[in-house]
Amino acid sequence: IVIIGGTSGLGLSAAKACVAAGGLVVAVGKEPESIDGAAQMLGVSAIVLAGDAIEPTTAPRAIEAALREMGGFHGLYHVAGGSGRALGDGPLHECSDEGWQGTLQNNLTSLFNSNRAAARQFLKDDAPGTVLNMGSVLGSSPSPRFFATHAYAAAKSAVIGLTTAAASYYAPHNIRFNVIAPGLVETRMSRRAVEDETIHRFIKTKQPLDDGRIGQPEDLDAAVIFFLSDASRFVTGQVLHIDGGWGVTEGQYP
Repeated sequence: IVIIGGTSGLGLSAAKACVAAGGLVVAVGKEPESIDGAAQMLGVSAIVLAGDAIEPTTAPRAIEAALREMGGFHGLYHVAGGSGRALGDGPLHECSDEGWQGTLQNNLTSLFNSNRAAARQFLKDDAPGTVLNMGSVLGSSPSPRFFATHAYAAAKSAVIGLTTAAASYYAPHNIRFNVIAPGLVETRMSRRAVEDETIHRFIKTKQPLDDGRIGQPEDLDAAVIFFLSDASRFVTGQVLHIDGGWGVTEGQYP
C-alpha cells in the first residue's frame, strides 16, 4: 500500500493500522521532522520516503519503491492536503487568488497526480487495485460560521467528482475508487479549531456521537483497512462519512 501523506496525522495512523493488519506500506511525507519518526514507528514493514505530493514524480517514485522493494503495488491511499487558510482561503468574497490556487493545488492537483499514477500502474500490470481518497464533510455539508474556507470546500467536493468518475470508468478493470470524508479530527491542520473553546462547544452538538467530541485519527483506521483490502472487493464509487454525526445534525452555536 502506498500512502501519500503517510508520515503524520491521519496518514500515519492509517500506515500503522495497515502494518498491524499485515500489510506492507510505502509512506510518503513532506515534512522532514516527520520522516524519521514515522520510520521508527512503522518498522521493517514500511518504507518511508520524503516527497511533495504536488510534484508529479512523487507518487510514481513511491509506487516504483513498492514494486521494487516489496514485490507489488495493490493500493493507494491519498491523504496529503490541508487547509488553505494561511494562503488566503476563506469566504468567496475574501478568498485571494493565492488562497484559491494554492488550496486547489495542495488538495486536488496533488490527489490527481497520485490517482493518475496508480491508475497507470494498475493498467500496466493488468491487475486489480484500490484507490482511497481523503475527502471532508465540508465538501458536501458546509459550516458557515467556523469553517468558511470555500476553496477547500470546492477542492473536497471535486475529490468526490473525480473519484466517482474514475470508479465508473475503471470498474471493468476491477480497479476501485472510494472516498473517506471525515468530520473535525484532531491533527496539526485542525489545531486552530481544536484549541478554540467556542468551536469545542459547537462540535459537542455538531458531532454528537460518543459524548460529542472531536475525532481522533484512529477513528478512520477500520474504514481504511476495509477499503484498501479485499474486504471491499465489491465496493466502488462510495463516499463514507466518518463524522460523528456532523452531516445529520444542525449544530448549536454557543
